[in-house]
Amino acid sequence: MKIAIGCDHAAVDFKNALKKFLIDQGHSVDDVGTQGPESVDYPDFAALVARRVVSGEAQRGVLCCGSGMGMAIAANKVPGARAVVLHSEWEAEFSRRHNAAKIACFGARQHTTAMAERWLQVFLATEFEGGRHERRVVKICGLDGSAKPAQWAGGGDA
Repeated sequence: MKIAIGCDHAAVDFKNALKKFLIDQGHSVDDVGTQGPESVDYPDFAALVARRVVSGEAQRGVLCCGSGMGMAIAANKVPGARAVVLHSEWEAEFSRRHNAAKIACFGARQHTTAMAERWLQVFLATEFEGGRHERRVVKICGLDGSAKPAQWAGGGDA
């Protein structure tokens, strides 16, 4: 799977550890930065990852900052992004299964990379269930104008 990954200055080491984990798992990783400790604005990196995911250049995205929250808020401003902050395997599974989330966000100041690796593995392995959840995701997409009926015919991954 091709995965776009990005971070701000608070999460460079965290992002690099997740990047290595993803590569070791056989994924192709598009690292949009940042690469160093100099202060940067996280919305810039959230937008880069979200746009790659929404355009189809990447199948999933990973964003890291101090809390994960700022990245998720910024990424979700890109229509169709569906970014979530993860704190557990359960959230990783059900954000994909029921909400067809595309971008996993992590807080480097809150969690270990080992925790994030477990959650990310579940996030990437879980498929969207479709069925009754499909109409709900379509409604979510309608809120930002990203819903396209042809994308949803027959269910599958959103």
